[in-house]
Amino acid sequence: MPLIDHRRSFLAVIDVQPAFLDKLALPDRAPLVARIVWIIRVARALDIPLLAMAEDLPAEGLPVPAVLEALPPSLTIHDKRVFGLAGQPDLLTAARALNRPQAVLVGLETDVCVCHSAIGLKDAGFTVATVTDATGSPGDNHAAGLARMQGEGVILTNTKGLYYEWARDLATCAALRSLNTAPPPGVTL
Repeated sequence: MPLIDHRRSFLAVIDVQPAFLDKLALPDRAPLVARIVWIIRVARALDIPLLAMAEDLPAEGLPVPAVLEALPPSLTIHDKRVFGLAGQPDLLTAARALNRPQAVLVGLETDVCVCHSAIGLKDAGFTVATVTDATGSPGDNHAAGLARMQGEGVILTNTKGLYYEWARDLATCAALRSLNTAPPPGVTL
């Protein structure tokens, strides 16, 4: 089935760290983080496995506090030492261990770590979707990264589109609303 299925997907949260977020225009930062946090909460409500990582943890530190608070407290934040997660054996093993053939990507930066991860995961046999409004890069680099991924057959969707593909029906939407998963500002369901 070509739709993204919450029973067949996992969510990869890539490098939502201050060093990368600070490269974006100030007005873009908080809305991007809010969308990422909301997607994490929806994933958790639907029992979608999470794979979280941060580039060069010792030097760049953990993801921003809002993301850390949204992630399960026991979740490992992997130290990503390469740009594309599929190029790091422990991360690719962790992705495969989730036993989900669809990878959904959010995070930073669109044209480097998200793009490299998407293409690498696709090459490793996953169906890959990137959430266009839950990824970011400064300036024209965001559009360039999306174009590169699309050219390689990566699915491009947005936060609203992902939500409805994961939810799939009115009963699931109602259940998600009852869990206080109200959408972030700017996302209308």
